[in-house]
Amino acid sequence: MIAMPEEFARTTVAREGAAGAKWLVQLPGIVDELLETWGCVPDGDVLHGGVGVVVPVRRAGEAAVLKVSFPHPGNVHEPDAFVAWAGRGAVLLHERDDERFAMLLERVRPTTLAEVRDGDEVVTVAGRLNRRLAVPAPPGLPRLCEHADAWEQQLRADAEELCHSLPPRVFEAAGATARELGRTQPDTLVHGDLHARNILRASREPWLAVDPKGYVGDPAYDGGTLLKSRALTLWDADDLRTAVHRVLDVFAEAAEVDRERVRRWAQFHAVQAASWGRRHGFRAARGGERLARLTDFADRLAELLTDAV
Repeated sequence: MIAMPEEFARTTVAREGAAGAKWLVQLPGIVDELLETWGCVPDGDVLHGGVGVVVPVRRAGEAAVLKVSFPHPGNVHEPDAFVAWAGRGAVLLHERDDERFAMLLERVRPTTLAEVRDGDEVVTVAGRLNRRLAVPAPPGLPRLCEHADAWEQQLRADAEELCHSLPPRVFEAAGATARELGRTQPDTLVHGDLHARNILRASREPWLAVDPKGYVGDPAYDGGTLLKSRALTLWDADDLRTAVHRVLDVFAEAAEVDRERVRRWAQFHAVQAASWGRRHGFRAARGGERLARLTDFADRLAELLTDAV
């Protein structure tokens, strides 16, 4: 029976409470059963992400990984996305057990795109993958447009309830994006959480995507996701406006999407992030001076992205 990483166990209980603790007790047995069912043998140390464990394995001599995630609605459609892509820009799905939120996946290298220092290369790789992953969506996947009304309502609440110095036009622009871009979106499969840590070095292709949400919506939406994830790399930029708009330019060209749509989604994500930080803190800071600085930085991003350039 494999041992679970201590950090993963600790963060799972902190996030999920009693349900997480119960699942962790069951997890070694689940892994053992899946190893036997799928004819796999362990082949390295157990790794983990935010919500699941990844066990390197071999099956008939072929390298793969067994991924088991905590049961959560956000993880339901990950295998559906992999099926639709069939290895085109993303890891291959070999087996799935939806009841136990488990998959047997193509093994890739542990190096992520986030480790690449050239910012233009990071954004270009992500943009090109975004273009390849934007395929006609299979039926039954969650649609981003279904969130539009809730997004708009939350933005109004954030503008009214939170202590902030953002001009009204910043929240108004984000609300307009929710209404105008959010409610009518194409029937396109999008990753839904495209950032550099979810793009890994591989052998079959230079880079492959992992950990998709499997949404139906606007491919430009993930441009906003990517910029939000890249924000801290721009912290020390001599000219923040120029640096941010460089990301928009490079992504839009590589992904072959409308640059203005990317800007609007990026602004929307930045406003959401600024508000979330005030309500809940950020992963990098839950309180104190660093949280205040991060929140101020999110405000700056949101405001400079509000005006088209």
